Order: sequence, then C-alpha cells, then structure tokens
Amino acid sequence: MVIGICIGESSPTEVTFISKTTPRTGEYVVLEYDSRKVLGMVEGIVRGSPAISGDIIDPEIVERICDFEGEEEQYVRGRVRLLGDTEDMEIPKIPPPPGTKVIKADSSVLTNIFGRGTIKIGQLLSHPDVEVYVDGNRMITRHLAILAITGAGKSNTVSVIVDGILRLGGMPIIFDMHSEYVNAEFKGGVRKISPKLNPIYLSPGEFNILVDVGKDAYVQERYLRKAYYGAREKVREGGKRDFIKQIIENLEGTRQKEEPSTQSEKNAIVGVINKVEDFKTKYKGLVNAHAHDILDGFEQGQANVVDLGQVDEDFADVIVSHILRKILYLRKKKDIPPAFCIIEEAHILAPAHRPTLSKYWIDRIAREGRKFGVGLCLVSQRPKSLDQNSLSQANNTIIMRLVEPSDQRHVQQASERLSDDLLVQLTSLNIGEAVVLGLMTRIPALVKIDRFKGKLSGGDPDIIKEWQEFAEKDRAKAKLEQEEIEELYSGMD
Repeated sequence: MVIGICIGESSPTEVTFISKTTPRTGEYVVLEYDSRKVLGMVEGIVRGSPAISGDIIDPEIVERICDFEGEEEQYVRGRVRLLGDTEDMEIPKIPPPPGTKVIKADSSVLTNIFGRGTIKIGQLLSHPDVEVYVDGNRMITRHLAILAITGAGKSNTVSVIVDGILRLGGMPIIFDMHSEYVNAEFKGGVRKISPKLNPIYLSPGEFNILVDVGKDAYVQERYLRKAYYGAREKVREGGKRDFIKQIIENLEGTRQKEEPSTQSEKNAIVGVINKVEDFKTKYKGLVNAHAHDILDGFEQGQANVVDLGQVDEDFADVIVSHILRKILYLRKKKDIPPAFCIIEEAHILAPAHRPTLSKYWIDRIAREGRKFGVGLCLVSQRPKSLDQNSLSQANNTIIMRLVEPSDQRHVQQASERLSDDLLVQLTSLNIGEAVVLGLMTRIPALVKIDRFKGKLSGGDPDIIKEWQEFAEKDRAKAKLEQEEIEELYSGMD
C-alpha cells in the first residue's frame, strides 16, 4: 500500500514525503530505489490544507471558510527516518530520489527483522501480528535500563524478561526492593534469598556503612578497621567465635591499653563500641555470625530473588554492593554461571548526586561486566535521580510512559538512539506500551509488552475494597462488644 511520495531534498538517513492518507508516527515503511528495499520509520507528521493556510488574518475570509469542508484539499507531510536495507539493515549511502514511493511495510518484512532474537517481549504497536524478539546475549552483555512512571508496567516487563531468560536456562538475580517477585510464578520457580548477612564475609567498607562510621570519622574508622581485621583472624582460627562479640572485645582491649594517647581517641573508641552495639540491636535477625555467605543460595535456572522489602536503605546498599562485588569476582574466575542482575529502584542504590557502595559496583560492572558475563538491568521510575554515568552504560533501553520533561531529557542525554520524535511519544504511551532501543533490537520499535502470565505481589491495591473490609471488621467488633455488654447486664438481672 502506497502512503506517500518523497518530495524535496533527501539524505541517506532522512527523507520528506507528502501524502493524502494519515500514517501514524512510528509506523514502518519501505522505499524501493536503486534495486534495493530500505526500511524507514515515519516521524514528524503534520497535516494541513493549501486553502486554509496559517497566515489567514482577514475576518471576511475567516467567516467564509468557517463552513469549509474541503477534506479532499488536505494533505499530510512528514519525515521518514531511514533505518537500513531490509536484508542486512545497512544504512544506504545514496539518498532516495524525489518521487520515490513510500510503501507501508509488509508484516513479512517486519517479522524477518524482529523475529530473530531469543527472548520474546511483545508485539509491534503498528503491526500487532508481528512478534518482537530481542537478542538475549546483547541485552545481558550490553546491559539494560527499564524506565517509566509508577504503574506504567515496569514490573510486568521485568517479569517477561526474567521468564524469557529462565527459558534459556539463565541465572537472573532480582534485587527486590518491595517484595514484588518473592511469590511470582516463573518457569523454574523462585529461589527466595533472605537478606541475612554474616559480617565476616563483608568488606571493611560495607561493615562501616552498617555500623554508621563515616569516611570522615578518621579516628573511629581506624580503630574499627583494626578491630575488624583482628576479629576476622581470630574467628577463622578459632572456628565458632562470635564475630561481633570479638570486635567489641578487641575495641575494649585497645581502650584499656595505653595505645590511645589522648582522651579524644579514647572517646572515639567508646563511640565505636556504642555504634557496634547499636548495630547488633538495629539489625537483630538480619545479621548471623554463623551463617553461610549469601551467594551460596543462588541457583542457575531459577529466579533468584533477594528480598529487600523489610530492610532500610543502608542495609540494602550493603547487600547489593556485597553481592555485585562477589559476583564480579567469582565470574572472573568462572566459579559461577553468567548472571543478569536486575536492580529495582536503581535511583536509590545508584543516586545521581551522592556516593553509595552499590553505585560504585554498578558502575564497575557496567564497565567491566561484558567481558566476564555479568549483566545489569537498572529499573527506575525517576530517571533524573539515577546516576547518569550508570544509565549511559546501558546500551539497551525499554522506556515506557514518562511525563516529566526533566526525566525525558535525562533519558535522552543518556541514549543516543532516542530521537526527538520518539521522545514525544513517551507521554502518550498506554500501560504496557514501550519504546525499545539499543543493540538487543536491530532497529527502534514501539512495542506492546506481553502480559506476564504468572502472578506478582506488586500492583495497585484496591483501596476502596480495603476500606470496606476494615469497616466491616469494626462493625463486627462493635456488635460483639454490644452483645457481651447486654449479656453481662442480663446476668446481673
């Protein structure tokens, strides 16, 4: 079906066309010239009529054209961004000549382009009969970002991708900040990882975060580090010693010796002891001095869900950084299978304007993970609050509905493939619709993401239903109390 004709000057990457029909922005078209077929995407659509131009200011003319019904005089003008040859997707070196027909792309052409991947994520919005697959290898090794406002379908998208990875026998690791995935029904099942740490496996920096000894507290950090290394050595020598208790004993021993030369240093040691004891109370039940390393629970072929829904941001930061650090180390030695680490609420763990331990290791894996088979997926509803350097390392992006201009600009700055016309689409996307970009797909696509068939714990609660349930409970309780009172008074009679 011919939808337009090329007009004016063109380039190897862009051409202007005019039409009497109204194609949709994001629709795929084919241009045939120089014995080749070139795929393009429609952008920048405008509609007008030569009989009603934009410079009409005469009131008499305005009055005469109010009843104008000249639809046959209307035209549509737009641009086609040339994406590449339909066979090998190479950008042509020669621009199409004026008069070249713009033809709506056939489903068979699009199926040949979008059906070559390993993980199915949905269907094209413009061609619902065309299934969209992405390249799993390129998605994992070149990292992924999933960005959208709350309620646009991020969790469903993550679930579809995780299910696809599991069907390939992979090892996804989900850092679940809101306990959305702990009861999900993935192929292969869910392996729930409780957020319990044995402090002996932590780095001194990770331990300092939990004990709340900042880097600027130089004296406290020095004494805590010394006590930490001493306790770890004794525990490894003596077997079943309590690691935290040993740290406190080491600090007490240092305080009682003559080593601290000033009262301020003695006070610093007392302060560290208090913080370590507060740490024991604050994270009771989350820290076990005799537990195995948290990484021992991970399994290939299952969705490994690290449940962070009940911990604070400091504890979540330490767990995520600890796991990322150990995964990269173990993958360098090839002691574990390749891993795909999905980080929910990435703007909390890798914020734009302050350092965190997780941010360091996210950036490190973003730069080095490709070589060792460690992939990242950053999931966020606040892109502007997410570290730009980490986001820019994600060479694949699934962008769902985004309405705030600052978020849109932040995403566009981090993604060279997001054109202005695709950016405009972000405010009009419905739930579950997305712009898919990057190396995992051969060309940019507007996609309706599949609906995950298993259950998830997330989603919007039914507030009105809960109000009604609580009101019913209150009425039942009041009725029972009234019956008890009446029974008491009847017994007195």
